[in-house]
Amino acid sequence: MIEALVQTGLWWPGIAVLGLLVGSFINVVVHRLPIMMRNELRLDCQWLDAVDNDQPEPDFTQPGAQTYNLSVPRSACPSCQTQILARDNVPILSWVILRGRCRQCQHPISKRYPIVEAATALLGLWVAWVMGPDVSTLLAIALVWTLWTLTLIDWDTQLLPDQLTLPLTWAGLIAAALPVWPVSVTDALWGAVAGYLSLWTVFHLFRLITGKHGMGAGDFKLLAALGAWLGWQYLPMIIILSSLVGALIGIVCIALKRMGAQAPMAFGPYLAGAGLLALLYGAELQAAYFELAGL
Repeated sequence: MIEALVQTGLWWPGIAVLGLLVGSFINVVVHRLPIMMRNELRLDCQWLDAVDNDQPEPDFTQPGAQTYNLSVPRSACPSCQTQILARDNVPILSWVILRGRCRQCQHPISKRYPIVEAATALLGLWVAWVMGPDVSTLLAIALVWTLWTLTLIDWDTQLLPDQLTLPLTWAGLIAAALPVWPVSVTDALWGAVAGYLSLWTVFHLFRLITGKHGMGAGDFKLLAALGAWLGWQYLPMIIILSSLVGALIGIVCIALKRMGAQAPMAFGPYLAGAGLLALLYGAELQAAYFELAGL
């Protein structure tokens, strides 16, 4: 199938178009999933409050209760609440035709939407260019698009949803069991274990020493997912790269007074970025390091 796409010239356009469509969906996920998580937490709190006070458990299935998930309700303008038509939801093109404004009320539409869509397509093309036309490339693209989604959510909310990190870990273990993925099941399994436990250990040591929480549990799970996909061998590289880049950007932001020295900072984007580099250039980076170290 991959060969047929290459021979007919549909490989690159197919990835680009699919990337734009997935990018549009990523915009939905990034906006709605944190809201869904907060709604679920609020319902859990209401249920616990009722149980603690010996009150009847709330009925969350009552008719008329508003459903909110990735598909319901339909996307609408945040200003006039007009539902977005299908013709106004074409990635990038609709935003350009509408000149970045709602068709009904002319309320500005954020530039972020077409940027995310374009970036998603470019990430897919980048992976395909480095890895070449292969089934494993499609798996790698799916991994990178999920990392991109987690990056955006963590950047916005400092959350790394279990709804994404846990399935990503399982997907990495399943991919390792397939003959098309270069990581063995053993390396993937120990990668997931070592990825989780390494940051889990750092978290608890930091908490014992300082009495503060240095990172969230989502970071453990994201590194476990990367270990499952890439194997335990790349975990040191991912940790070092993400820590160095995160520290550098944090120092720059503090120097520019963009954030306080005690302000929390999302670590997920740096883990995801380091994972991307390890996926595409891991062997070359390791070889360069060994050469510099004289090993």
